[in-house]
Amino acid sequence: MTTSSTTDPLRPGSFGLSHDPRGRLILIDAEGRRHVGVEPVRAFPISDPKRWVSICDEQGSELAFIDDLAELPQQVRAVLDEDMVRRDFVPVIERIVNVSGESEPSDWDVVTDRGTTRFTLANDHDVRRLGRQGATIVDAHGTRYLVRDIDALDAASRRLLERYL
Repeated sequence: MTTSSTTDPLRPGSFGLSHDPRGRLILIDAEGRRHVGVEPVRAFPISDPKRWVSICDEQGSELAFIDDLAELPQQVRAVLDEDMVRRDFVPVIERIVNVSGESEPSDWDVVTDRGTTRFTLANDHDVRRLGRQGATIVDAHGTRYLVRDIDALDAASRRLLERYL
């Protein structure tokens, strides 16, 4: 694991993570300094979620960089995993029921792994391929939706999605 800091490098086992009573994530560095309200930021949250994670302070400055979560001590990793699960909200689209209109903006009715929802797509460019099989869709409010495998969608859903890819 490679880590870095704005002062001294943080080495595996040289820092800890915990939550305060308000649920904020705290990084405790090797000198025992508490950095309250830190946020983990994944470099590749969809394609490689277990690698390349920055831990940033409230101003967005990087305090630590983790190459591979598997190299963290179990207790630190458990706290970090718990925090990232709460922060990551990426519904997976299982079916596209309807897309209204042929022009921007368009309203999408979809079934996700979290239930049915409707969102507005502000721009056709907010639908992007993700590798050979997947796609991401970012709605007008910035919520990201994931299609893991376009070929696994039913035929009607694939036709609706293909118009935008």
